[in-house]
Amino acid sequence: MARGNQREKAREKNLKKQTKQTKKKEDGTAFKKRAESDAEIMRQKQQKALEKKPTETVQEDNK
Repeated sequence: MARGNQREKAREKNLKKQTKQTKKKEDGTAFKKRAESDAEIMRQKQQKALEKKPTETVQEDNK
């Protein structure tokens, strides 16, 4: 039974696993910043939709 590099392989695997876990985690400030920017984008989209909506209803009334 040749198990010469089993320990090295386990270390590599654990290192890879740890780097994936640290990438997934975000600190609270980064999460808040992203949430706030997403909210601002949604506000802009809603504002555009509201501006567009009255013009559509006027066109429908004229038909």
